[in-house]
Amino acid sequence: MNGTAHAAVGAGAGFIVANTHTVTPTETLLLVSIGTIAGLLPDLDIDGKLRGRITLSHKMFRTIAQLIGILMITYSIYEGDGTNQFIGLGIGVLLLILASFLKQKHMLLLTGIAVMAVGLSLQEMWLLLLGVYILIASVVAHRSYTHSAIGVIFVGYIAYRLELSFALPGIHSTCLAGYISHLVADSKLLPFNKRGIKLFLPFSSKEV
Repeated sequence: MNGTAHAAVGAGAGFIVANTHTVTPTETLLLVSIGTIAGLLPDLDIDGKLRGRITLSHKMFRTIAQLIGILMITYSIYEGDGTNQFIGLGIGVLLLILASFLKQKHMLLLTGIAVMAVGLSLQEMWLLLLGVYILIASVVAHRSYTHSAIGVIFVGYIAYRLELSFALPGIHSTCLAGYISHLVADSKLLPFNKRGIKLFLPFSSKEV
C-alpha cells in the first residue's frame, strides 16, 4: 500500500475517533491530522518521499558546513596563533570532509536529534520520545522495528504523553488506530501483499 492510502486510512481513523467524543470542529481536524501522521509514521524507516518531505535539504546543510569550514581555515591561517591555529585548521578541514559525505538519508537522523533537543528544552516527554523514534527509524531496516509490536507500544506511549500534554481525549486512540492500520495494510492479511511485517521482532523474524 502506498503512502497516500496509509494517510487516508489514518485520517479516517482520526475522524471516527473524533465522532465518538464530544469535540469541536477544530479538535476534529486536529485528530484527523494526528491520524494521518500516525498512519505514515512506520514508513519513516524507508529512504523515500516521506523522509524528504519532513527533513531539510542535505545540500543546504552541506553548503553551510563547507562555508563554515572554509571560514575557520581562513581565520586560523590569518588570525590563529600556535596551537589554536592548528586546532582551527583541523576543525575546518574536518567540516569540509564530513560535509562531502552528507546525504539526504542522514537528515532524518539529524532531525531526530533536533526534535529530542527541542523536547528536552520544552520539557515535553512526548516530543523527546518522538525524537528518539525518528532517530531509531533513520537507522533500522525497512519493515522491521517500526512495523513491529514494539513500535506500536512505543508510539502508544508517545501518544499517551501527547494526550496528557494537549488534554484532548481521543489522541491516544487515534494514534494507535492510525499506526496499527498501517501495519495491517502492510501485512500478509491482505492477499495482494507479497511481503509481510516482522510483528514479533526481536523474538521472531517470521513475516505475518
